[in-house]
Amino acid sequence: MSTGETFGRTIQLFLVDGKPTGLRKATIHGWTGILFVSGTSAFGELTAREEVDRTGVYVLAGPDPDRVGLTRVYIGSGNSVAERIRQSAVNREFWETAIAVTTSDDDLSKGHAEYLEARLIELTSQAGRVSLDNGTQPQISRRRLPEADRANMEQFLANLKIILPVIGLEMLKPQPKAVSETQKTVAERTSGEVQFEVRHKSGIAATAVEEDGEFVVLEGSGAVSDAGYSRNSYSGLKEKLIEDGTLMPTETGLRFTKPWSFSSPSAAASVVLDRNSNGRTEWKVKGTKQTYHDWQQAEAARQEVAE
Repeated sequence: MSTGETFGRTIQLFLVDGKPTGLRKATIHGWTGILFVSGTSAFGELTAREEVDRTGVYVLAGPDPDRVGLTRVYIGSGNSVAERIRQSAVNREFWETAIAVTTSDDDLSKGHAEYLEARLIELTSQAGRVSLDNGTQPQISRRRLPEADRANMEQFLANLKIILPVIGLEMLKPQPKAVSETQKTVAERTSGEVQFEVRHKSGIAATAVEEDGEFVVLEGSGAVSDAGYSRNSYSGLKEKLIEDGTLMPTETGLRFTKPWSFSSPSAAASVVLDRNSNGRTEWKVKGTKQTYHDWQQAEAARQEVAE
């Protein structure tokens, strides 16, 4: 198998009490790492697990009280994850989800855990998808580990990058190139990507690309400031984008000052048009009348033929 080739992985998600909202245990076949995930109601069950009373790392996640639509996380480590996560949870009111990460053979040392903690904070900060509640960012250079141990911990992190999104936390996922590589021109960043556009009757228009399952509205795109609709499911997100300067007022409406990644075409269309919108029909392939829905269907048919 070549180095760049991707391959399938088996992830086992076990509902400890048989309830999808209760304590969950997640593992990857062939990996000694174990994740336990709980909400506030099952937190006592999580901390009572024998596997959680081991050396490892943990994450507390929930809505950011200061920034609408954003997730806030706190990352920590300890010789006993159960003890440390309890202490951290008591001091933080924002969290709704707790994640404990240890190993089945209890082979993580304090140095391993501190290295993982520092790297998780670093990678989360670089990704920029969530706000960090950690007051300081540990220096990786101060987490001295033998070369072989560092390589093992980087493999551990690689597995966390796979399993965390499966349980609903994408804090380590890198931003799309259209968002992260802003030192390049839009043409360079979006080379090879199909561009979509949406136009409002006022003349305001926006351009977007889809990359790795995310819908990115590009900088310079316009947005309607007040369409007069009383209900918009994404009004809170739009207010956040205005507050942080992503959307700036213009003479005719609003303008994106930087690219922004949305979870779906409908979320993007709703913010741009200032009303609840079906993005699958509102967005069209740039320069054509083909809707996003029709384009997606055509792509699926083309791939079936290719296979």
